[in-house]
Amino acid sequence: MSNPTFRDAVEADVPELLKLVESAYRGEASRGGWTTEADYLDGQRTDEQGVRDVVEAANSTLVVVEQDGVIVACCQLERRGDSAYFGMFAVRPELQGAGLGKVVLAEAERRVVADWGVREMQMTVIQVRAELIAWYERRGYRRTGQMSPFPYGDERFGIPRRDDLQFELLVKAL
Repeated sequence: MSNPTFRDAVEADVPELLKLVESAYRGEASRGGWTTEADYLDGQRTDEQGVRDVVEAANSTLVVVEQDGVIVACCQLERRGDSAYFGMFAVRPELQGAGLGKVVLAEAERRVVADWGVREMQMTVIQVRAELIAWYERRGYRRTGQMSPFPYGDERFGIPRRDDLQFELLVKAL
């Protein structure tokens, strides 16, 4: 495959991006990669309106990653003062583990510094995702111990299979 290219998402990308995010996190397809949340959550990760909201939001972009004209990954970047928030990160399950995620994360960090002049990237990760948190730690992210609640009862974000889910804030100085 060729080197990935990066661009900002447009409205027409929303259906394909929704499929990508769902395939990376939910259901049997997600088990083809290592980022699945299928052991913790059933239902959907997001919905079409949720993706559209990120595409259309002020101070935010959804970065589309393509190889050979095919969408293979995406990530949300949102400006929050002197920091940027990194979210909605998805890589096609069959491409996970081959280094594409590292490339996408590095490009996201480069972009927020170059475009917004921010000094810190923030993200939230479900605290039971030890392997994923360790992956981010190897890339310089630090656990803060600062937790926020999982949106129990809001099926737009999934149907929890356990009652102890919460998000931990991870940060990295850029």
